[in-house]
Formats: sequence, C-alpha cells, structure tokens
Amino acid sequence: MDLRKLKTLIDLVSESNIAELEITEAEGKVRIVKANVASAAAVPLQIQPALTVAIPATPAPGSPAAVALVEPPEETGHVITSPMVGTFYRSSSPGGTALVEVGSSVKEGESICIIEAMKIMNEIESTHSGTITKILCENGQAVEFGQPLFVVQ
Repeated sequence: MDLRKLKTLIDLVSESNIAELEITEAEGKVRIVKANVASAAAVPLQIQPALTVAIPATPAPGSPAAVALVEPPEETGHVITSPMVGTFYRSSSPGGTALVEVGSSVKEGESICIIEAMKIMNEIESTHSGTITKILCENGQAVEFGQPLFVVQ
C-alpha cells in the first residue's frame, strides 16, 4: 500500500468516530486503531507489507501517531530480490504475455521479469531453479534494490 493511501486512511480514522479500521489487500494488511492519548507512544513510521497503526482518539496538533508493526508470515522457498531500483514489468513488451506465472517452472538463469531503470529494459534472471509459488510485485510497480519479487519453491 502506498504512503499516500495510508496517510489518507489515518486521517479518515482520526477525524471520524471510527475506533478501528482494518483493510486487507494483495500487498498486505493494514489495521488502524484509535488509542487513548495517554497510552499512545511515539514510534517512527516504517512501511511493511502488513502493519497495525494506533492513533490518538483526539490527536493534538503535531503529535505523532503510534505505529505497531505486525510481521508478515515468513516466505517458504527461495526469495528472488530486485538487483536494482526501477519499474517492475512481468512481460517483455506492453500487453505481452507474462514471462512467468504462479506455477511456472524456471531454471537458474532464465528470464523471469523486466526492470526498467533509466529508460533501459533489464532482463532479470532467476537465481534458483524450481516453481514460482508467489509473485510479490504488481506490473508497473516501482521496486527498490533488494525488494522481494518472486518466491521459488
């Protein structure tokens, strides 16, 4: 979930009579809970695939919201990560078929996706042989160095 959407949800809960809001999407799960001002502790915001956010019932201007992180379940198998910052694409051309799908068999060194960086299309190869069990990024999504892309079993 992107930061702007998360901020909008936090603002919505803090300005309304809603005590708790939980949203589950493909990228993860977000749970926002209003807390009493006395029990809210300041914790720096960190973006994770799944997180719980507690905000004061009556937030004071400039007071930070408390954020409690809930760790996502551990992935089983080998996680293939992004070797660079760029834009993730599942196919080699717009509208083309995806290079791999969940359930596809891949061999080490086989192209599994494209990452566009500085207008250059970089073919990303599998670092392990096996079957794709999860695709962790959406087509056209911005990815960071080291961000998990696929899980291979």
